[in-house]
Amino acid sequence: MKELALGLALLLGSVSGFALSASPVQAQDMSNGAANFYKSGNVDVKSVTFQNQYNMKVAGHLFTPKGMKADAKMAAIIVGHPMGAVKEQSADLYATKMAEQGFATLSIDLSFWGESEGKPGHMVAPEIYADDFSAAVDFLSTQSFVDAERIGVIGICGSGSFVISAAKIDPRLKAVATVSMYDMGSAVRNGLNKSFTLDQRKALIKKATEQRFAEFTGGKAEYVPGTVNELNEKTDPIQREFFDFYRTSRGAFTPKGEQAELTTKPLLSSLVKFMNFYPFNDIETISPRPMLFITGDKAHSREFSEDAYKKAGQPKELIVVPNAGHVDLYDRVNLIPFDKLTEFFRGNLS
Repeated sequence: MKELALGLALLLGSVSGFALSASPVQAQDMSNGAANFYKSGNVDVKSVTFQNQYNMKVAGHLFTPKGMKADAKMAAIIVGHPMGAVKEQSADLYATKMAEQGFATLSIDLSFWGESEGKPGHMVAPEIYADDFSAAVDFLSTQSFVDAERIGVIGICGSGSFVISAAKIDPRLKAVATVSMYDMGSAVRNGLNKSFTLDQRKALIKKATEQRFAEFTGGKAEYVPGTVNELNEKTDPIQREFFDFYRTSRGAFTPKGEQAELTTKPLLSSLVKFMNFYPFNDIETISPRPMLFITGDKAHSREFSEDAYKKAGQPKELIVVPNAGHVDLYDRVNLIPFDKLTEFFRGNLS
């Protein structure tokens, strides 16, 4: 079980972790314009909520260009955060930057995370996550300043697989972009680079189902182990990458009312639901709606964007960002190709 735990730690560094200190340590690497908490004087933002089809409240931040005309009819973009994160981590940054380019944008907390509803918290529920994006389309379509025929979506990390799942059955999502995508189904079934053995997979299933029964009979919830709380000379490079974002002032964020030690950690007993999640099946049916896949040339997750690109129908494009790792594209504005995202959505939501 020790080997399985280590494998999950490396695989799910972005979605797991131990206790955050009350005051996150100073970020180690703020290079390439790292700006997770970026605010713009050219953008207005307000908190909003709306219902998904499961009658659960989804929380979001709605961004609009400052000085928007009263009769505006703008294209809109929904932004989904990395799996296990919240909208304040990466999604708000992308939403702010795209609103500066003239779009109405909406970052959301997936159900069971952040300020959105869902009990128990941190439940893995990919079908509901996908529905949150369709619910966001519902919400945006009621806004007088949004053109309901011009709505696109950006999914970061795990949300990349959720937005693809949503787009396959919701043609109102007219253009789909993913950044540093994780196929959460394949990642949990197979590990990175298909490194998990069948025995490891079965061990995870056994552990999760035993924990499910323990919780049913009154036991304490357990969460997936992962991102270390301290670094030492033996810390894996992938762990270090996630630590620098989630465990430092660069990107650490604790939602109101949540215990800091639970941030980013999914419920162990529900993790196996990802094993039934196959977002790339039928991905070609999204065509002729365009798809853009962005990954870093050094990203440990690059395999997922390349796999999706291979399977997707036309039109499609794969952008590999030089000198960029997986987490670099969460917040390093000098590496994130916002110009390409702007071109993609302007061209396809016209």
